[in-house]
Amino acid sequence: MISTLSGVLTERASDAIVVQTDGGVGYEVVLPLGVLERLPAEGLRVSLYTELVVREDSWTLFGFDTASERGIFQRLLGASGFGPKLALALLSTLGPDRTVRSIQNRDIAALSSVSGIGRKKAERLILELQDRFQDLAVSEPRLTSRPSGGGGDAVRALIVLGYSPSAAEDAVRTVLAKETLTETASIVRRALQQLTQHKGGLKE
Repeated sequence: MISTLSGVLTERASDAIVVQTDGGVGYEVVLPLGVLERLPAEGLRVSLYTELVVREDSWTLFGFDTASERGIFQRLLGASGFGPKLALALLSTLGPDRTVRSIQNRDIAALSSVSGIGRKKAERLILELQDRFQDLAVSEPRLTSRPSGGGGDAVRALIVLGYSPSAAEDAVRTVLAKETLTETASIVRRALQQLTQHKGGLKE
């Protein structure tokens, strides 16, 4: 079981990074959007809490910058019909704190705004997990070498503008993988340019 990972950030993409340990091994780690935007620059050290998800056709390592966010991810994986892709989408779009509050407060609208989660899945998630987070202290993520950015707010802003949650999240991830931006307005502007180039993502 790989529970933590420390090393040098050597590569970053729209949803994953490569961390090279002091022993010279490079690990690919998939991250929620909020964790991605708080990363230090390439070449600097990073420490993550990790969860290894083993499937028949793949082994995927997921990374988080707090133990509580990893715990939320683990609880989400325990819900019927929720794999790592949906759990990651929830944490990327709503963030750990709002994800928990949405489940506890039966906020179906917030949960179903996430790509891949309709009303029925949101209701099932609430039914199964509403009372499963009392032992987790949901806290603000610790900062690495730069302040928390506005990636989550940018995703929500793009959804309000009419883009689908999946298109909005993909555009913001792409922007943050290329540029070090922290202001929501700047991220939204760059994401809009990305979406315009691809001419897609608007809701029907």
